[in-house]
Amino acid sequence: MLKGIVTGVILAFAVALLGAYLLVHSGYIPANADAQPGWLETWMAGTSLDATLQREAPKGPNPVALNDQNLLDGVRLFGQNCAVCHGSAQGSASPSPIAEGEYPKPPQLATDGVEDDPEGVSFWKIKHGIRLTGMPSWRYSLTDRQIWTLALFLKHMNKLPPAVQKSWQQVQNWPAPAATQMAPN
Repeated sequence: MLKGIVTGVILAFAVALLGAYLLVHSGYIPANADAQPGWLETWMAGTSLDATLQREAPKGPNPVALNDQNLLDGVRLFGQNCAVCHGSAQGSASPSPIAEGEYPKPPQLATDGVEDDPEGVSFWKIKHGIRLTGMPSWRYSLTDRQIWTLALFLKHMNKLPPAVQKSWQQVQNWPAPAATQMAPN
């Protein structure tokens, strides 16, 4: 009796694995960037990211001091490295063509801000990137101090001092004039 149950469980597991393999191999699970994700994909990616952040994101305070100069540096870094995907101060009103074509669509941070996230979470996401999204790892391009400076800006982007807010308003997420300068075919 027990031998039959164990055999049945093993056989069911093998059939499920074979079915999953055939489903993936068939091409019926979309791999294109303009398709909506299925519930299983969404659940798996979100659950994995949440668990990883809980385990690995720094828990201590940001080592970069909150002052106007560091916030200005954060705005500059954001404009140079992040705005093309995560937008300008106009938020979702004007995503770049790159952001429009990405899957999943990157949050336009002036609208879908991360001010409520701990700075360690933003630090981890910037440093390590997020698998299966367009979010790259910046660990090889930016120093930890620069990443912490970005995290500082993101935490305070909804309550910036006037000089920093002025700088933030000037950030461009896409060189729009270049599109009008294209030569005709």
